[in-house]
Amino acid sequence: MPLIRDAVIHIINDQPLIADLFALPDARDACLVCTNLRTMAGRRPGFVDRSDAVFLWPLQQVRFVEIPPESAGEVVTALRAEREESEVAEPELEIDEDLLRRIRDS
Repeated sequence: MPLIRDAVIHIINDQPLIADLFALPDARDACLVCTNLRTMAGRRPGFVDRSDAVFLWPLQQVRFVEIPPESAGEVVTALRAEREESEVAEPELEIDEDLLRRIRDS
């Protein structure tokens, strides 16, 4: 999946931050993995030493994540491709006529 650029992470009881996400959070995730963390004004937050580092943000502190429209199209396309790869067609079952006849006869 491509990097999701300029996602807005809305933090509970704090100002939102802009970051690049490696993937959308899943229901099983505990953290949001991101990089290029910056304020809405585009500056490095005071609590960050290097904004190009990889950050693990606890999902308990995240109210919601806003994906910009230009990144949303890429994300939807990648998710559809992943879903199509994971879908496995169920094999067609063959009817065993001999077994059916024995069941009817018993």
